[in-house]
Amino acid sequence: MSCRVLMVDDNENDLLFTRIALQRSGVDFEIHGFERAQEALKMLAGTPDHGIDLILLDINMPVMDGFGFLQAFDALPASQRGHAVVVMLSSSSDPADRARASAHPSVKGFLNKPLSKTAAADLIGLVQKR
Repeated sequence: MSCRVLMVDDNENDLLFTRIALQRSGVDFEIHGFERAQEALKMLAGTPDHGIDLILLDINMPVMDGFGFLQAFDALPASQRGHAVVVMLSSSSDPADRARASAHPSVKGFLNKPLSKTAAADLIGLVQKR
């Protein structure tokens, strides 16, 4: 199974390391990365047939953080959200961040950085469950 992934993280090194973990996981991931949450939302809204299966979302980003993205994402029409599953991928170990993320209906997981190739491979299970 191929899985289309949208990564949203303001740190280009984290985007690179996450991309490498996904590529080494043994799963066929098609990866799109954005350093700005607003650009990712614009792509989702402007391309209703985007086919994104999984969104890996950082919390701490300038201008619009991960929670701002979630609020805007949840407000998109269903046709623009598609069937995407959101997983928070953050360096935060704050239980309040984990609880706040789990309150969003589109969030199906919370992982800490860096993403391991084993955790990356396990993400396909979340996509298949939807």
